[in-house]
Formats: sequence, C-alpha cells, structure tokens
Amino acid sequence: MIRISIDAMGGDHGPSVVIPALMTVAIRRPDIRFIIYGREEAVRPELSKFPKLAEISEFVHCEIAVRMDDKPSQALRHGRWKSSMWKAVEAVKSGTAQACISAGNTGALMAMSKFCLRTMATIDRPAIAALWPNTRGESVVLDVGATIGADAHQLIDFAILGTGMARSVFGIERPTVGLLNVGVEEIKGQEEVKEAGRMLREANMASMNYRGFVEGDDIGKGTVDVVVTEGFAGNIALKTAEGTARQIGGYLRAAMSRTLMARIGYVFAKGAFDRLREKMDVGRSNGGVFLGLNGIVVKSHGGADSDGFAAAIELGYDMVRNNLLDRIEADLDLFHARNPHAQANRKSDVVVDAKE
Repeated sequence: MIRISIDAMGGDHGPSVVIPALMTVAIRRPDIRFIIYGREEAVRPELSKFPKLAEISEFVHCEIAVRMDDKPSQALRHGRWKSSMWKAVEAVKSGTAQACISAGNTGALMAMSKFCLRTMATIDRPAIAALWPNTRGESVVLDVGATIGADAHQLIDFAILGTGMARSVFGIERPTVGLLNVGVEEIKGQEEVKEAGRMLREANMASMNYRGFVEGDDIGKGTVDVVVTEGFAGNIALKTAEGTARQIGGYLRAAMSRTLMARIGYVFAKGAFDRLREKMDVGRSNGGVFLGLNGIVVKSHGGADSDGFAAAIELGYDMVRNNLLDRIEADLDLFHARNPHAQANRKSDVVVDAKE
C-alpha cells in the first residue's frame, strides 16, 4: 500500500475539490490509502459523500489552515506543528506517509517542507519541477520558482534532480538534458550556465544524456526530456506558457461562435478541437514537485479542479512507486564520488528565518 498525506484545506476551493479528487484516484489506484488533514467542520461533510473513500482514509482534525496570502514566515510562526499543511508534510518525515500533496500557499509549503524534511546531504537548495506538455509528450522543467538565481553547482544539482524525476515518471533510463540559455552556442549565456554546461559534459554521467544548451522554443518542441534553469526564468516561462494556452483557447472560442458557418464548422471539427483542448489543459499536467528534499512533496495549482488535483496525487503516487528518492540519491552519490571538488565552497543547508 502507498499512503499519501493530504492537506485538504489548501487551494482556492479546499475540501470541495480535494475530496472528490481522492475518490477519483482511489478508483484508479486500488493500492492507495490517504491521511487527510483539515478542519473537521469543512472536511467531514465532503467525506461523508464518499463512504468507500472514508473506509480507506484516516482523517486528522487540525484547527489551523494556512491562508493563500500568508507569508512563509507567518505560516511558520502560526502553523508549525499544528496546521493541516505542516501535519501533512510531517507525516512524510515520520514515515506515516510516503508523499504529501497540497494545493496551498507555495511559499509556505516550501518553507515548511524545507524546515521539516531538510534538503538532501549534497543539495544546497531545493527546486520545483513541473511536467511540461510538448509536441513529443512531456518534459521535466526545473526550477520553476523555488530559487531565484543559481550558480553552476546548483544548476548541476537541478540537472541530477530532474533526471531522477524523468527516470521515475517517464521510465527512461538515460533522459536527455539541456540547460536553458539565450542560444545554443557554447560562447553564449551567463558564466554560471556556461560553467554548468562544461561540468556536465566532463561528468559524462551514465544516468543522463547531456545535450548542451537549449532555447525557449525547445521546451515546447520537446527537444530534451529535462530542461534546467534557475527559478526566475523558469517561473516566467511557466506563467507565460499557461497564459498563452488560455489566450489561444479564448481566441478559438470567440472565433467558433462568431458566425453561423463557424458554429456549423465547429460541429464537424469537434473531435479535433477536443483533442486540442486536452493538449492545452494545464490541469492535466498539474503538480509541481519539490525536489532535493528528504521526502516527496507535490504542490497542486491553487485553482485546480478535482481532475487537476487528482493528477497531482497520481504524480506523487508514481514517484513513490518508482523509487524517486532512491534514484536521485544514487545519481548524486555517483556524481560527487567522481567529482569530489564539486562540494567545495558550497553553502550549508539554510533554515528559513521566521522573521522574514
């Protein structure tokens, strides 16, 4: 059995979206069990609608729920050890659950996850990895918002973390990896990116196939399985892609309803438009994974519907089932065994300052 801890109070909709999503996943994955954390008056009425889900779930009442507009420092001060978010993360630390899923405040979830689970021994900063739809299927893109700015060693860490995720989720033994840059030529880009590229080429790791630099349009093309960047550029790219998908969808809806002939044409092309809608639906790739921690934490989009939240749960399930953490630790150990100098001048793990 795989046990997943759930912060039922997170997101824009809370238990009204979370609980139906759990039922959806329970039907698809008979070997899954849930530990649900939240306020009893909010969760129990929703859970009572699904008796079979209640049978395979444990509910834990929590008085405090982290608000979507709370600063990470506020969340730590007021929600540490007692909020539904903290309890869900803590369940992973204690081994009660193997993964945690929350649609709550991203900054608060990252702060609590790092404070509670800590980063892996050789990791300076964690990263948020996203599954990115492309013309070939999906890619892993990281970091999409956890770290603003990154040096060469941190970019290498991200490459190793993303490779482990690709191996677990896609079942690829040697995923292709590219560093996001302003051009594919080796002389272009920031010094940190060029240095990371040189080190990855020299490492020649058996677990990854480093392909060099990639540009922004390569993400949508699916040129590589793993795209590595720092969080500032990654988050802008992610939000731009989501906004563009919604913009194109709006254009299509407006065009198809403008005239009678357009509406008739839509009827005949409905199957094609449905497939396009599925491809452009950001909810189908919902779930940002916090990589580099001693545990699996998945952040669902705050506005996700039940299908989107179910996708985030299944992403966590797949990573547990495919031993994500073991794969990452093995790759990190191998890299640092071959490159003992890589740990020089590295920062020690930083605990979030509750005053921030």
